[in-house]
Amino acid sequence: MSMTTGTLAVPGATLYYQVDGAGPMLLISQSGEGDADRSNDLVAQLADSYTVVTYDRRGLSRSRLDDPVRGATLAEHADDVHRLLAALTDAPALMLGCSLGAVIGLHVAVAHPEQVRTLVAHEPVAPRLLPADRRARHERELAELQDLYARAGLAAALPEIARTLGIDPAGTDREPDLTPQPMTAQRVRNFDHFIRHDFTAILRDTLDLEALAGVGARIVPATGSTTPRAVFDRLAAAALATLLGRTVQEAPGGHNGNTTHPRAYARWLREVLDTADRPRGSSGPRS
Repeated sequence: MSMTTGTLAVPGATLYYQVDGAGPMLLISQSGEGDADRSNDLVAQLADSYTVVTYDRRGLSRSRLDDPVRGATLAEHADDVHRLLAALTDAPALMLGCSLGAVIGLHVAVAHPEQVRTLVAHEPVAPRLLPADRRARHERELAELQDLYARAGLAAALPEIARTLGIDPAGTDREPDLTPQPMTAQRVRNFDHFIRHDFTAILRDTLDLEALAGVGARIVPATGSTTPRAVFDRLAAAALATLLGRTVQEAPGGHNGNTTHPRAYARWLREVLDTADRPRGSSGPRS
């Protein structure tokens, strides 16, 4: 099956999405400023076994806002995913959520558990998952990054965002022959929307932790194997695991392992999804 593209009207926006491959549906909700194309190398490793759906979050790239100056709440981002899945399938879907995309996935799992077969939540950027003192500290970090961007621009803010998330901007730990991701004018615009609006959505998050703890969907907390243990996205993954009574799974690479190590990440993701889909107590492969 070759890749197809489409658009979907949702309240307040029009979403752009891509569908590639064949098999069970797997929706990828990307991190940060990443749009549907950010996951191309990973999609190429998965499309032989899954119908992979990627999309531009509202406000990014080809997804248009009715009101360009208005951001969206995380609940609205999750409603977009709900509507996109409803338009594409009647069956529960698999979902990979990365960073901000992981928090969106958690909201979908709470509001529409019937749509989520398994959610792999990789390093959710969710201070709300943390104890009150740590939550306040990391919310201040995000607010200060937003202020730094407003005062000094992207060149000043990006290294500090990377530090906060445990990303080494000069890191060479990556697989060879990756699709280049240059800092285009469109990526700059996406970063602007992400920092101005989605940071605010994180700070005003309304995720219901009690409802999340009781959600029926299978949720797999995950972190990058090289993500520093003290950064808050890794701490949030650990807190999610504690809340759900699960074990954190370690993926290849760091916070952006899905883009820096797509081959290894795809192998890991297949194994995680296969294991999550087995009946409890089963140790063998699925039939």
